[in-house]
Amino acid sequence: MKMYENSVNEDMVALLEKGKKDGAETIWDRTEKMKSQCGFGVKGLCCRNCAMGPCRISPVPGKGADKGLCGATADVIVSRNFARMVAAGTAAHSDHARGIIHLLHKVTPDGDYTIKNVKKLKKLAEQWEIDIKDKDIYEIAHEVARVALDNFGKPFGEITFPKSLPRARKELWRKEKIIPRAIDREVVSLMHATHIGCMADAEEMLKMALRTAISDGWAGSFMGTSVSDILFDVPKATKTESNLAVLEENQVNIVLHGHEPSLSEMIVLAVSDKELIERAKELGAEGINLVGMCCTGNELSMRHGTKNGGNFLQQELAVITGAVEAVIVDVQCIFPSLAELSKKYHTKFITTSPSARIAGATHIEFDEDTAYKSAKKIVLEAIENYKNRRRENVYIPQNQTNFMVGYSVETIVEHLDRVADENEKGTLMPLVKAIAGGSIRGVAALVGCNNPRIKQDENHIKIAQKLIENNILVVATGCSAIALAKAGLASKGASKIAGGSLRNICEALDIPPVLHMGSCVDISRILRLSGDVANLLNVDIAALPLAGAAPEWMSEKAVAIGMYVVASGIDAWLGVLPQVTGSEKVVNFLTNDVEKITGAKFFVETDPIQTADQIIERIEMKRGNLGI
Repeated sequence: MKMYENSVNEDMVALLEKGKKDGAETIWDRTEKMKSQCGFGVKGLCCRNCAMGPCRISPVPGKGADKGLCGATADVIVSRNFARMVAAGTAAHSDHARGIIHLLHKVTPDGDYTIKNVKKLKKLAEQWEIDIKDKDIYEIAHEVARVALDNFGKPFGEITFPKSLPRARKELWRKEKIIPRAIDREVVSLMHATHIGCMADAEEMLKMALRTAISDGWAGSFMGTSVSDILFDVPKATKTESNLAVLEENQVNIVLHGHEPSLSEMIVLAVSDKELIERAKELGAEGINLVGMCCTGNELSMRHGTKNGGNFLQQELAVITGAVEAVIVDVQCIFPSLAELSKKYHTKFITTSPSARIAGATHIEFDEDTAYKSAKKIVLEAIENYKNRRRENVYIPQNQTNFMVGYSVETIVEHLDRVADENEKGTLMPLVKAIAGGSIRGVAALVGCNNPRIKQDENHIKIAQKLIENNILVVATGCSAIALAKAGLASKGASKIAGGSLRNICEALDIPPVLHMGSCVDISRILRLSGDVANLLNVDIAALPLAGAAPEWMSEKAVAIGMYVVASGIDAWLGVLPQVTGSEKVVNFLTNDVEKITGAKFFVETDPIQTADQIIERIEMKRGNLGI
């Protein structure tokens, strides 16, 4: 694998070359060593769910075993492997939400964490029919938290859905028996169904996976985002910078990577602590420079304007700069390789969560009960490491990009108010009118990860460029949002390459043609936007000119996301082939039959230009069906 094949970013290629000289191993080196991946695994045809196995079904019909030892066919094995990915992805997002909700339950007015957005707290309480009359906001917060926690394990009934979910969609789920009952129940039920001797019907297995994924998108992720906004405030449109050029030569550089804002919000406070800044200066630094990465980077950027160092495939490259005193992590999307890599440099690799302890790392557990004190201890570990920096081995890239971040639904409404009629202020009606009138042909959501099987960021960028050229507004979250930010597409200046009518809309609203809506859990903001627009038009989400794409996905979370997007009635394009091709039945269900149930389906297309063309075609078809 040649260097220039790895990334569209010149600085990243330079850092890979530096890493080679330093004798450092990166994910691209491991990809090269892996060579051919297991042919059975790639197709989803291997099963190790019991000790009679592992069993593997021949990918060539008529040659080798056509059933597992228990008699499970390729359809059964592939469907339950896929279902287990959905269960794991749902568990990851929803456990993130559970942690934030528990934090809300113990928040106090004199504690390290406080309520930052009373308006959103009261609105959520009213939607959940919680009596707030004559109650203190912290009493309301604790009641909201209890109702939220019920959605994980309520013994009877259904999940409490947000008002954004159209009635027609909810009734469709009930009719198809895929409406979720409780998050933990769905995850456990799905895992139970994949046990030996249980579900052996591929279509029914995939329906169970749909139900589980819905509990992720419309409950776990939705609650995680809402409660984060209550505790840490609703994001506002903010200008910041991205790429590893945001590291500072003469400051203590801290890279904060992971997903949970309970940690990142305290680290933000700690790096501004006068005592810690003074200690950094005593050691010869000019100050402390906090840089976000991956979804924690998105959380930090959209609430504080903190600089973003990059997305998933840049975490090792940050260490290779030689300029980072500490990489501090919590959970999800973290390379265990950082422990060994950091030892080649002076960088401290610090884990903080009991859910993500990594052998070889420095573990300093973050304690929410003494959050600020705990965060200061972690930051001090980084500061004390500044004296160990080997300046002769430092290389900080020079290219950084300004971009806009923080487009929550509330912020989008504020921008729409610039052009709204008086009776439409505070609503999404101007967006509805722009779509109905054709100024915006549709909206496409670009989400998900990087994957070393694809040149870093290339698919995200090419798809977004073609869509905005064709007057389709792009909303983005997670690593995709960072990719588009680094490419300059999330800056207001990018409107110059948008189609004429979209460019006019962007200039009138003072927005870029790509709206950065947050971290991967914040795809729930996109669900809310979709549902609110559908409700204004009195149609189901499936009728809208919308599309979703995960051009470089890699994680189980992305599988759960794709399933709840399709379950919500939005077509989803995948740029990486899922591990399901060993079963024609599973492939046919995901790319055809599921549309009969949900009104949407998966498309798998590895060519980004073809993906954009297909999205445009489907959006225009939806417009035709609506008569607009």
